[in-house]
Amino acid sequence: MANISTLNTAAAGFDAVSDQVATGPRGRKPRRTFSPRNIMLYGTLIVAALYYLLPLYVMVVTSLKGMPEVRMGNIFSPPMEITFEPWVKAWAEACTGLNCDGLSRGFWNSVRILIPSVVVSIAVASVSGYALANWRFKGSELFFSILIIGAFIPYQVMLYPVVIALREIGVYGTLTGLVIVHTIFGMPILTLLFRNYFASLPVELFKAARIDGAGFWQIYFRIMLPMALPIFVVAMILQVTGIWNDFLFGVVFTRPDVYPMTVQLNNIVNSVQGVKEYNVNMAATLLTGAVPLIVYFVSGRLFVRGIAAGAVKG
Repeated sequence: MANISTLNTAAAGFDAVSDQVATGPRGRKPRRTFSPRNIMLYGTLIVAALYYLLPLYVMVVTSLKGMPEVRMGNIFSPPMEITFEPWVKAWAEACTGLNCDGLSRGFWNSVRILIPSVVVSIAVASVSGYALANWRFKGSELFFSILIIGAFIPYQVMLYPVVIALREIGVYGTLTGLVIVHTIFGMPILTLLFRNYFASLPVELFKAARIDGAGFWQIYFRIMLPMALPIFVVAMILQVTGIWNDFLFGVVFTRPDVYPMTVQLNNIVNSVQGVKEYNVNMAATLLTGAVPLIVYFVSGRLFVRGIAAGAVKG
């Protein structure tokens, strides 16, 4: 009986294999590595990457060359002798108008502008977005509409009225005035981001907290805030990039002794005195752009998550 059972099992297995051979392999067909679709996709990505990386490469290699080698005109060739003298001069010796202390003074001015502007604007916008998403009050939709309109008004239209307002309160030409300007102009878009993010969270969490007796600030600090790390990173990157790279507000609302880094960079690059030192200009440009690049590369993954989450509801 055992032999008959074994023969039946073997026959059944043979029939199954025969059926599979007759019908062919099952499942999804494996994709070819060098399919036309992949070639088009990766080819486009490589071309786009080279388009943006080539200027950066030229800036880096030029900043590491001496002026005699720069004058040879081989901008794509690596430096024959690496020197960091252009970086030192750009940081501590380059002339920006009457001052010849490089970008160091502008760097610390930018830091003093950046930190309070980012902290205050994000704190106020997060509370405003939370209130608009979860605590509907009379006129909230009108208030939100005004904020949205403010996000799309060109900055140039507002320059003169803001200058007059800052002059009247006595902070025009100071770092405090520039902090106020960056905080106010960053509010509309940040409020929109936070409002959309908090609206995408499960409303049952808010209702359960209200049933348990939690108030406005308890819900914000104990429930909403711990869940909002991705959107806080998005807001931080947007504000750091916008404030640090700003030139218009810096040159309009401050004076030479408190110019931010970008204004000093413009004075170095566009100086008409002496010899054009392209290696120093390139080093100064890289130093100016280093902070937002570092912030983005450190928190880029959370930036993508926050943008995706904040776009769920409008």
